[in-house]
Amino acid sequence: MNEDTQLLIIGSGPAGMAAAIAAAPYATQIVLVDDNPFTGGQIWRDGPQASLPDQARELRERLLACTNVRLHSGTRVIASAGPKSLLLENAERGWQINYDRLILCTGARELLLPFPGWTLPGVTGAGGLQALIKSGLTVHEQRIVIAGSGPLLLASAATAKKNAAKVLRIAEQASLGAIARFASQLPRWPHKLVQSFNLFDRHYRPQSHVLAALGNGRLEAVRLLQQGKIVEIDCDRLACGFGLIPNSQLGQALGYELAGQAIAVDAWQAGSRPDHYAAGECTGFGGSELALVEGAIAGYAAVGELDLAKRLWPRRARWQGFADALNQAFTLTPGLKTLAEPDTLVCRCEDVAYSALAGHDNWREAKLASRCGMGACQGRICGGAVHHLFGWQPSAPRPPFSPARIETLMCLDDTPLPESLSPIYS
Repeated sequence: MNEDTQLLIIGSGPAGMAAAIAAAPYATQIVLVDDNPFTGGQIWRDGPQASLPDQARELRERLLACTNVRLHSGTRVIASAGPKSLLLENAERGWQINYDRLILCTGARELLLPFPGWTLPGVTGAGGLQALIKSGLTVHEQRIVIAGSGPLLLASAATAKKNAAKVLRIAEQASLGAIARFASQLPRWPHKLVQSFNLFDRHYRPQSHVLAALGNGRLEAVRLLQQGKIVEIDCDRLACGFGLIPNSQLGQALGYELAGQAIAVDAWQAGSRPDHYAAGECTGFGGSELALVEGAIAGYAAVGELDLAKRLWPRRARWQGFADALNQAFTLTPGLKTLAEPDTLVCRCEDVAYSALAGHDNWREAKLASRCGMGACQGRICGGAVHHLFGWQPSAPRPPFSPARIETLMCLDDTPLPESLSPIYS
């Protein structure tokens, strides 16, 4: 059975929750869709060992109080079913949903760069380790090294230490000067200044980055370039992430224009398609505070409350200033492009090594020659890596956007199948 709604919001992280709460008093019906079992996105991920902040709990309560908001958790977008229609699937069924207006709040994911040994068991992303711990992973007394770039390293370390792990080193690739300049601006955002004090760790080392993960069948040690010197540290886990990149693939597939890797939006958080909006980190990384205000602006604008949306512009500008300072401080150094060796896997799904990609000119050519990006993750991991390494922009994904059941694809009714779902042979 198909579903109709006035406003459809994809993603229930801070931006999606704020959009729904802002729009609720002015909309007859809102549907909020997320592939996770709980609201909150990755930053407020729930689980057996998660400790949600008061703000996240308050937003959940306000969202539950909105009787005209329907939440579909554990639900994925499978395909576009028309100009204003999407095909959805959860564990029980597949169905089409038709909407008048859409807000994408699909968040961001970690940028993972390939280096020798990064596929060894025991190596994860920095945010990935945090998510695993919140979901119940035991790290008691485990020796952990965290490397990469950005505040997520400190947040991941704090989560690990809270669960009795031994954090041996936090290797930040940014220089001491860049970090000092960023720290000098933090009094403009007092909450962030206090937060930085709480997250500080004596094992933090700037101007340091991973060279290789070492081990025979499993991680045993990590080799770092630490302030010009090579050091090796025995460890049980390595968590390595080089910042965040926007989850813009769905927007790209639905016809949104991009600004770099992010979804392009105007002052109202409106995308390039009429009645289509976007907010949060799919429009550029800036933290939960920026995502919340962008979500509220998008929610108000989508229901025509432009005066309410405009009142939030100064707050958005304030947090955009923080985002700009953050992104400038943690800009990745060119040397990180040289981590991969010729035999280092770049596409883990299809076992494609760096040497198989280096001679090509673009993403499409590399895919045709090597199947890079054609595996289970559909380029979500290697797509960000090749963009950083070679400057290639991955093409828009083709439906189905996620693995789907045949019964779900049959829910497209009489809508012509997209070309990529049509039989290859007639």
